[in-house]
Amino acid sequence: MALSYEQVVEQLTGPGAPFELVTETVDGRPQRNFKNRERSLREKIANAAARGDAECMLHGERRISYAEFARLVWGAAAALRERHGFAPGDRLAVLSYNCPEWIVALFGATSLGGIGVGLNGWWSAEELDYGLRDSGSKLLVVDERLWPRVEPVARQVPTLESVVYIGEHPPPGTVPIAELMEPCDAVPTEPIDEDDPWVILYTSGTTGRSKGCITTHRGTIAQVLGILFHRVATGLLDGTLQAQTGGGKQTVSLLSSPLFHVGGLHSNVCALLTAGAKMVFLEGRFDPERVMQLVERERIQSWGAIPTMLHRLVNHEKVGDYDLSSLTAVSFGGAPTAPETIEKARQVLPIEPSFANAYGLTETHGVATVCSGQSLLGRKTSAGRPIPVLDVEVVDDQGKPLPAGQLGEVRFRGPTITPGYWNRPDATDETVRDGWLYTGDVGYQDEEGFLFVVDRAKDMVIRGGENVYCVEIENCLADHPEIDEAAIVGVPDAELGERVKAIVRRVPGSTLDPDAVRAHVAAHLASFKVPEFVEFIADPLPRNPAGKILKNELRGEASRFAGETTDAS
Repeated sequence: MALSYEQVVEQLTGPGAPFELVTETVDGRPQRNFKNRERSLREKIANAAARGDAECMLHGERRISYAEFARLVWGAAAALRERHGFAPGDRLAVLSYNCPEWIVALFGATSLGGIGVGLNGWWSAEELDYGLRDSGSKLLVVDERLWPRVEPVARQVPTLESVVYIGEHPPPGTVPIAELMEPCDAVPTEPIDEDDPWVILYTSGTTGRSKGCITTHRGTIAQVLGILFHRVATGLLDGTLQAQTGGGKQTVSLLSSPLFHVGGLHSNVCALLTAGAKMVFLEGRFDPERVMQLVERERIQSWGAIPTMLHRLVNHEKVGDYDLSSLTAVSFGGAPTAPETIEKARQVLPIEPSFANAYGLTETHGVATVCSGQSLLGRKTSAGRPIPVLDVEVVDDQGKPLPAGQLGEVRFRGPTITPGYWNRPDATDETVRDGWLYTGDVGYQDEEGFLFVVDRAKDMVIRGGENVYCVEIENCLADHPEIDEAAIVGVPDAELGERVKAIVRRVPGSTLDPDAVRAHVAAHLASFKVPEFVEFIADPLPRNPAGKILKNELRGEASRFAGETTDAS
C-alpha cells in the first residue's frame, strides 16, 4: 500500500527518526528545526573529514579527497589567522570562477568565525568596488581571469588589507594562493554561534544597489537537511529510494552553478558535502558539449542545473552522440522551468532522470520548496511543498492568509529566513516582518499544499486594471516550436497604464512574424493577455548567473517600443 505524503513526513520527522523535528525558541519565537543537526559549517567540514580517501572534488585533472579537503580548510584558517590577523567577524571576499580554492578559502575564513563574501563574477569594476566597501572586506581572494577587472579599485578600498591571487604569476603586492593551501591537522577553536553570519551574498535586485543578504550557519544547515529530507521523501513516495541514493555507492555530481550564488554554494556544495558526494567542477563558462563529455567520462549521476543550462543541453545537436545513461537525477531552480524542457529531457536522456524543481531565494538560504519525482511530472509548473522546517502562506495586501487557489504574495517563516541585509536595516524591515519573509512573489497553493509561483510581483503587468502574469504568457510562447525563448514586459501607456509586449528569440531559420505570435497566444489565453507589441531579437535574453531573465534591463528598453513592432534580427 502506497504511503501518503503526510505519512512519509511523520515517518521521517517523528521522534527517533533521521529527520526528527524539535521546536526551539529563537529570537523569542518558537521555531521548528532538525534535532540531529550540526551547529556550524566548521562542524560540517569536520564530519566530512571522516570520509577519508573518498573523492571530494574533481577540477580538471586534479582530484581532492575528503580528508585532504578538510586539512586544506584547517590550513587556510591557520594561515589567515597567523599571517593576516584574520579574526571572528572579519570579512573575506571571493571573486573567482568555480574552483577548489574558492571553497577552501571561504571555509577557512568561516571556520575561524569570520564571514565570507561572494562577489558576483559578472559585476563591473564599479559594482565590485561597491561590494568590497559595503561588506568592509579585509581580504580579497581573486583569480587571474577576474583580477584585471577588480585591480583598478582593489587598492583603493580602505578596509582591504590583502589580495590573495589564484594563478601562476601573482602580481606585485598580492599574496599567492599557495599560502592558504598548506594542509594542517589542527581544527580551529574560535567560538561560533548558530546564528552568526556565515556568508554575505548580494541579491541581484531590480532597482538600485544590490543588497548584501546575510546567511547564517543555522539557516544553511537547516536548508541542506531540508534538501536531503525531500530526496528521501520522494524516494519513499515513488519507490525509488535505492536508485536515488545509488545503492550505497558514492554519488557523482556536476557542479555548474556559480558559487557566488546561493544555488551553487548553499544548495549544491553544502548539500553535496553533507551527502558525501564527489563534486565535478565545470571549468570556465558553460558549454553543453563539455558537460556531456564530463557525464560520459566521470559517470555523473546528478546535476543541479540552471534551467537555461538544461534547455541548452537537451536541445544540443550532439546530445545523442554521448553516453549519458548515468545521469539519473536532475534538479533545477533559480528561474521558472518551461514544461517542454522537462519533456524534452525525458525524451533525449536514455534513462529517465528523477527530476526535482526547487524554489527559493537568497533570503531563504536557497531551497524553500521542492517538487520532485512523480509529483513534478504531474505538476510541471509547481514549486512544490516547503521543506519541513518552513511555514509557507499566501497572503493578501493586509497579510491575511488566503484559501487554496487564490493568488497573493508568498511568505515564509522558519530557521532558514535571513536575519537581514548587511548595513540595510531599512530594507530588512521592509522584507522580514514579524518573523515572516515577504518574497514579493505572486502565487497560490492547491488543496494538497503544492505552491505555484505565478510571477514576481514587480514583474506583473497591469493593463487597464487587469493583472497580467508574465510567466503564464511566457510558458505559452515557449510551447511554440519556432520560439527558442521569450519574455513578457509591460510597456508604459497613457490610456491603459501598461500594454503587453513580447520579446522573442526565434529558432534558427524561422520566419515567424508578430501576427503569428499573437495568434498563438490568442488560441490559448484571454485576449487581454495577447501581446500588442512583439520584438524579435537575435541574441539570447539577458540573464543573471542564476538563469533569471533580467526584466529590469528589458524594461529599460521597453518604453521606446510603445506603439511599434520591431524585428531586430
